Amino acid sequence: MPILLIALILGIVEGVTEFLPVSSTGHLILASTLLGYDAERWAAFNVIIQLGAILAIVVLYWRTFWAVLVGLFGGQPMSLRFVRNILVAFLPSAILGFLLINNIEALLGNAVVVAIAFIVGGIAILVIERTVKPGKIVGVAELPLGRVIGIGLIQCLAMIPGVSRSGATILGGLSLGVERRTAAEFSFFLAIPTMVGATVLEFAKHRDTLMAGAGGVGFGAVAVGFVVSFVVAIVVVRGFVHYISRHGFAPFAWYRIIAGGAALVWLGMR
Repeated sequence: MPILLIALILGIVEGVTEFLPVSSTGHLILASTLLGYDAERWAAFNVIIQLGAILAIVVLYWRTFWAVLVGLFGGQPMSLRFVRNILVAFLPSAILGFLLINNIEALLGNAVVVAIAFIVGGIAILVIERTVKPGKIVGVAELPLGRVIGIGLIQCLAMIPGVSRSGATILGGLSLGVERRTAAEFSFFLAIPTMVGATVLEFAKHRDTLMAGAGGVGFGAVAVGFVVSFVVAIVVVRGFVHYISRHGFAPFAWYRIIAGGAALVWLGMR
């Protein structure tokens, strides 16, 4: 399959799944198995194009970020709490990811782990949907520090491929009493330092490979994946926030269970 076509497909997959509770990394791993290309050659690509989806958040919420920036220069407490909450929630995964990077990368090629995580995560979403009462905490800056730390610790579960970073943080927020829209937006904002940090690490490790375009996966393919994931993510995030503000997460849970089950059957028949 042509390199640019794979880049286009992966860009779409990334843009659609990055902010939904279905695991973008898990989908990219399953895509490599399904399409039959060498996943190791595309490992850095898969992480770097996530910045395209992250840029979509910056564009969609630019007014929020601008207000926070202005508030920081003015010493406004709300802006200071907003930044504090994002950075504090980011720290657990940053520290654990740095310490366990080799163990994490060893799991990234395991499609069976992804399929099982899909199913377990789907069941967890259904349980949380049915047992957790609607949260009352509204606004990222209003999150108490203890609950911010809790969400940050829960995000570490997403180091297991297939768990879903957004799913872990959103459902973790709901379990800790955060209102649906706020939980989703906090997850979006938390993705920025998390994915920037992951991209910096991947670029540092694979810089020479990307610069040389080894195996054909160079900056041209990265550019295609980046742009496509950016455009698709803008559309998906708008629809997702509108949907969850009025409905629940059950459809995503059932999708995970069905997709994980189908993947296990397919992997078992190969």
